[in-house]
Amino acid sequence: MKTLLISLAASAAILSPAFAQSLEKDELTFGFIKLTDMAPLAVAYEQGYFFDEGLFVTLEAQANWKVLLDGVIDGQLDGAHMLAGQPLAATIGYGTEAHIVTPFSMDLNGNGITVSNEVWEMMRPHIPSMDDGRPVHPISASALKPVIEEFNSNGEPFNMGMVFPVSTHNYELRYWLAAGGINPGFYSPENVTGQISAEAFLSVTPPPQMPATLEAGTIHGYCVGEPWNQQAVFKGIGVPVITDYQLWKNNPEKVFGITAEFAEENPNTTKAIVRALIRAAMWLDENDNANRPEAVEILSRPEYVGADYDVIANSMTGFFEFEKGDKRDIPDFNVFFRYNATYPYYSDAVWYLTQMRRWGQIAESKSDSWYDEVARSVYRPDIYLEAARSLVDDGLAIEADFPWDSDGYKAPTPAEDVIDGIAYDGRAPNAYLSSLIIGLKEGQIVVGDQIVN
Repeated sequence: MKTLLISLAASAAILSPAFAQSLEKDELTFGFIKLTDMAPLAVAYEQGYFFDEGLFVTLEAQANWKVLLDGVIDGQLDGAHMLAGQPLAATIGYGTEAHIVTPFSMDLNGNGITVSNEVWEMMRPHIPSMDDGRPVHPISASALKPVIEEFNSNGEPFNMGMVFPVSTHNYELRYWLAAGGINPGFYSPENVTGQISAEAFLSVTPPPQMPATLEAGTIHGYCVGEPWNQQAVFKGIGVPVITDYQLWKNNPEKVFGITAEFAEENPNTTKAIVRALIRAAMWLDENDNANRPEAVEILSRPEYVGADYDVIANSMTGFFEFEKGDKRDIPDFNVFFRYNATYPYYSDAVWYLTQMRRWGQIAESKSDSWYDEVARSVYRPDIYLEAARSLVDDGLAIEADFPWDSDGYKAPTPAEDVIDGIAYDGRAPNAYLSSLIIGLKEGQIVVGDQIVN
């Protein structure tokens, strides 16, 4: 736990902007999970950006994503580092129902998929090699398909871990598997395991427990954020096969979530929070990531991520190690501000909703306008741009760094930026769903263990 000293309150009026004098609430508690992409929260605290806004913040690590979400809903937490799918799922009533909004996206990329040493040895003959003998990347899940078939022939299910049913990790792992011709299973209102008709069986494992669960043989692979893929390499128990940057270049990741009620009742406080987080994101990416070593030192502390400095540095400083000694340049593995990473795009929200529909978490077809309406009710670029404008006016940010004229939708993701070669346009969600080979199409529902029209 980290708490700003209340004795500093006397100087808050000097350090904070004028509107901080009318903050509706200045003592706040934010939750996070021990992952490197919680960095904007840690940096906003450690660099004094929260304090500059007149905010006295406590950061509290949470046991898992459900506990974190429940804490925000019941008011024990004022906000939190969240899976992007959580505000959307809660708002549409999938799982715990509550109207959660996000005025700030925390990062791009940052995840990986890791398999056990045994599975890697079985996959390797199906992966082409470069001239130096190392495997060609990105690695397709088609190399995993014969491995799963061998497991099945021996009467053994192929189990993989992901962090939460509405997590990016669940959808990325499913995307990778499906792109390689492997069915990761479906959900239905009656069966929420997500394992209907599955060839690979996905289940929830909290991020910090992933390496130990893999080592114990309970799962054969997993998708998780850092540093838990690199931890498997350092421990010698597994091999990351693909990063999500290789899966979908500059894909959206975590968000900062608050209740709609909090945003409505505390507009000045919400603006102050977003200002501090934007400044933290800028600091993390400025001068070609020059501050990343300092950020790694902060994150390695036990109150934040608590992993070894070298483990966190492997991905945070522009590299990623697959097998021991096979360290490759991936400078954008963690992006916190570049490419408008902090802007809460409606098109990002729509992608998550399409994946919920693709795998049956949204049981029935929805119109394109429905996707847009839900995205607009959860993602709040209006709050974000108001905070950004005030930073520019205060000389703390650069005008050109923000997408002032955006309608909330990114340009379509080109086919070459996605592992299955399928482009994504957030303005046409149903056409996108129809283009995906494995997954529910318009009019289809899951009944029992069957997909019916």
